[in-house]
Amino acid sequence: MNVLLIGSGGREHALAWALSKSSLLKKLWAAPGNAGVAAIAECVPLDVTDHAAVIAFCKANDIGLVVVGPEAPLVAGMVDDLDKAGIRAFGPTAAAAQLEGSKAFMKDLCSRYGIATAAYGVFTDAEAAKSFVRTEGAPIVVKADGLAAGKGVIIAQTVAEAEAAIDDMLAGAFGEAGARVVIEEFMEGEEASFFAICDGRTALPLATAQDHKRAHDGDTGPNTGGMGAYSPAPVMTEDLCRRAMDEIVTPTMTAMRTEGMPFSGILYAGLMITGKGLRLLEYNVRFGDPEAQVLMMRLQDDLLLLILGALDQSLDSRSIHWRSEPALTVVMASRGYPGAYEKGTVIGNIEEAAAMDSVEVFHAGTARDGDVLTATGGRVLNVTALGRDIREAQMRAYAAVDLIDWPDGFCRRDIGWRAVERETPVT
Repeated sequence: MNVLLIGSGGREHALAWALSKSSLLKKLWAAPGNAGVAAIAECVPLDVTDHAAVIAFCKANDIGLVVVGPEAPLVAGMVDDLDKAGIRAFGPTAAAAQLEGSKAFMKDLCSRYGIATAAYGVFTDAEAAKSFVRTEGAPIVVKADGLAAGKGVIIAQTVAEAEAAIDDMLAGAFGEAGARVVIEEFMEGEEASFFAICDGRTALPLATAQDHKRAHDGDTGPNTGGMGAYSPAPVMTEDLCRRAMDEIVTPTMTAMRTEGMPFSGILYAGLMITGKGLRLLEYNVRFGDPEAQVLMMRLQDDLLLLILGALDQSLDSRSIHWRSEPALTVVMASRGYPGAYEKGTVIGNIEEAAAMDSVEVFHAGTARDGDVLTATGGRVLNVTALGRDIREAQMRAYAAVDLIDWPDGFCRRDIGWRAVERETPVT
């Protein structure tokens, strides 16, 4: 089978790496891909916002399956258009992708179907939003309703900070994504990422993971798209995983079918484990980034077969197998991220890091100019390692990080700290 993978980040490199191992794969293309993906797939400079061009490419190259990595093409209806053209595609329809594309849609669905989440209000008027904030008090969370590349969430510590965030969003700081704001109660607890592969009727849980959103050590600094992750997440006990399915994922699948928009693809629940129980923070409708990197390192099954099982609605007869070893990934980012940063800086010694035992270096924002590797984005590399325990995976990942010669990059040095504190070292 010829497969086209849509996307250009670290998530897509990890997915390409997993897909490339499938016995069913004939040829893998990526649009647009990156310098790392180019080592295992043929990268093509398609404009993925031009669905007609994507369809024409698929027909010209006998593409049997399109795997859509990022959220924006899903929300924009790429799967719908491919389906209409008779091309199989993995991911939700535009209607189902509203679970990520509109936080107001997700919150209203949860409210209608009794799925536990934070108390909230949805506003297009700044004064009404500010009045809500003054009533609720701080800390409080202000979110842009639409897609904002992981940056449209402000955890306001004061009422004044929340009011400023409301003004910024409604004034266009996040473009159309901020035309509506969702204001939520602040929930105390520990976050975890919970994933399921879905076929519209059945949801199969995947391995758990935990992300690190803040830019700097000690969970300080601004929110980012993610500075590292590990899997499994010890906070997600067997009981909590069962409850996540019973209380959140399965009721959501039922709700989406009832609403006439069955969900097929990857459902990613951002969870908060609070003193009041398990709460849903948000939904994403694709693999997380950088969670996909650690999940793909641990996945034992053929990813392409799993995807085809979802498309054939046969997940109810399948199970998924994972490596027992934990995985941990460290994101190396351009200095200045998530703010302004310089592009085109030179990265060296990647090959030495990637040659380490049980280590993969997934590219997120890279390009090659001849033999020279350069950084083209904010998050640039995902240095990922397996270990007998989280502590060993952490040590391997940072040993590989330290081999990479990139003076213009930075990373957190404490990825996995919660899990390391919890675990008894393997002897």
